[in-house]
Amino acid sequence: MKNFRIILWAAAGLLAALLGWLTFEMSANRQEIATKAFGVPFSLVDQNGKPITEAAFKGKPTALFFGFTHCPEVCPTTLFELNGLLTKVDPDGTKLQAYFITIDPERDTPAILGQYVSNVSSRITGISGPPDKVLEMAKGFRVYYRKVPVDEKNPTGDYTMDHTASVFLLDKDGDFKGTIAYQETTDTAEQKLKNLIAG
Repeated sequence: MKNFRIILWAAAGLLAALLGWLTFEMSANRQEIATKAFGVPFSLVDQNGKPITEAAFKGKPTALFFGFTHCPEVCPTTLFELNGLLTKVDPDGTKLQAYFITIDPERDTPAILGQYVSNVSSRITGISGPPDKVLEMAKGFRVYYRKVPVDEKNPTGDYTMDHTASVFLLDKDGDFKGTIAYQETTDTAEQKLKNLIAG
């Protein structure tokens, strides 16, 4: 019986030590996440074929939207509305920047992306690159995307993409500050961008 109690106390001590270590690790991880910019490091290309990395999302507040050029409604609508908001809250284009990152890099080459984005806005820059690197970056930014066959009986044929439809807002340090939801009211979206600029 005495040996049993000793074993029991030893197990309780080990459990307490383990819980203490886990608490410390979780606290350290939370602190590390809080001091890191949102997303992951990446090396892609912009719509002009120039290299672009996560450093582009620092220096001034940033609006990010993930979509694709074959998108029938959500993407063109969001780009059009975002362009209008940018023009309204930052008419000189000196306080806020915006990017459109493809989640369909197999079809959206930098040239195609550039033509698509420039038809809507001169204030938004497209980002593409090798499919594996683009999709790795999207995952790192916690963006949902999924390839969906247009004809379920022909999964290797034409397809569309399901994806996160929100605009991500980052401050000048690249830290996540919120989102603008798809079809959010103009007044609310405008205020969010004003708050982002104000810091």
